[in-house]
Amino acid sequence: MSKGKKLNSMRLLEARSIAYEVLYYDETIRDAQQVAQALGLNADEVFKTLVAEAPGSPKPILVMLPSNRQLDLKRLAKALGVKKAALASQADAERLTGLQVGGISALALMPKRWDVYLDRCALAPDHIVISAGKRGVQLRLVTSALITLLGCRVITVAEA
Repeated sequence: MSKGKKLNSMRLLEARSIAYEVLYYDETIRDAQQVAQALGLNADEVFKTLVAEAPGSPKPILVMLPSNRQLDLKRLAKALGVKKAALASQADAERLTGLQVGGISALALMPKRWDVYLDRCALAPDHIVISAGKRGVQLRLVTSALITLLGCRVITVAEA
């Protein structure tokens, strides 16, 4: 990807006057921990966005958590007020979002108005690094601005 090309997520942030930094890496990398390593960041600074589904829910759910942690589906189900939640398969995640795994971004999916859940550990640092909506591009922005923009529900869903 050309480093000068703006993505919709960047345009959205600019339209809302939210400052951000663009971080580029090899777009063949799909794993968020490897992205962190390629960018020279700690794995807990780079957040992955997972697509989850709950029975009876009309829309998928986006869950953002540090790249070095796993999603606790029981905690997620409890936060959703349902008995069970499941991760979408990679194929389903790509079909539902229209984005490639490794480039799924809550910012890029904002027009879909899906519920976004952010793991509580994101509150510790001032900034968060997330996908811009395309493999090879991450955005660093103020965590509180992201929470406000996306209407994130902050919950504890990551396994240590």
